[in-house]
Amino acid sequence: MGHVQLLSIHVHPVKAFRGQAPREAVVEPWGLAGDRRWALIDDGGKVVTQRQQPRLALAAAELLPGGGVRLSAPGLEPLTVPVPEPVGTVSMEIFRDKVEGVLAGDTAHAWCSAHLGADVRLVHMDDPATRRPVDPGYARPGETVTFADGYPLLATTTASLDALNSLIARGEHAAEGPLPMNRFRPNLVLAGTDPWAEDGWSRIVVGEVGFRVAKPCGRCVVTTTDQGTATRGKEPLHTLGRHRRLDGKLIFGQNLVPLGHGTIRVGDPVRVIA
Repeated sequence: MGHVQLLSIHVHPVKAFRGQAPREAVVEPWGLAGDRRWALIDDGGKVVTQRQQPRLALAAAELLPGGGVRLSAPGLEPLTVPVPEPVGTVSMEIFRDKVEGVLAGDTAHAWCSAHLGADVRLVHMDDPATRRPVDPGYARPGETVTFADGYPLLATTTASLDALNSLIARGEHAAEGPLPMNRFRPNLVLAGTDPWAEDGWSRIVVGEVGFRVAKPCGRCVVTTTDQGTATRGKEPLHTLGRHRRLDGKLIFGQNLVPLGHGTIRVGDPVRVIA
């Protein structure tokens, strides 16, 4: 393994929407500043993602100073949504977690519902320090997470994507490849590793910020969704199922928990501590 560095940073202000690729980001205990602090819920209070609604890939969210977001999608006027006043919370379910959040205004609900053609509401996480603990099976006391799937950050490597694309190219769905990294919706993309080197990591330092490698990331149908067209195929799940199966999960990328605060920047060196 040669010189490993941070190739790109990705922040998704609204869960399941297209995100941004800033040159630098502040690392908070629960993830990158502004990442997945907003999410959609259905009329039963369950979180709505690209699993149910692939069209969410076509909506984009831009983080604004102060934590608000600017939403855009084909055929709709862009909408600026301020952080709602925390006058009261609504209970929502994100996978098996019950979480409290603050509803955005009616215009935001109408905009998001118009894009999906379904009744949804936009919710903001007002206090990520207390609202949702990380899975206790893989967490230390006090570790929390926003509306991300389960962990504060997800890291992937370009070498592993290249290796996966090589496998896809030799398979029965070769025409679907090569796949871009945005299929995996990572926060950090690392370059300069060997393929699958991240399987053996337990602690890394990016720039000046340390991270604990909590567990491999089990992948779902979202990875089969073209993030530019919202159409679905068979890959990468078909190939991951043949080559990257662990404890019944299809693995790509590693979930990270920050061990400190700081700012990370594109080009930062990455050191594998253990």
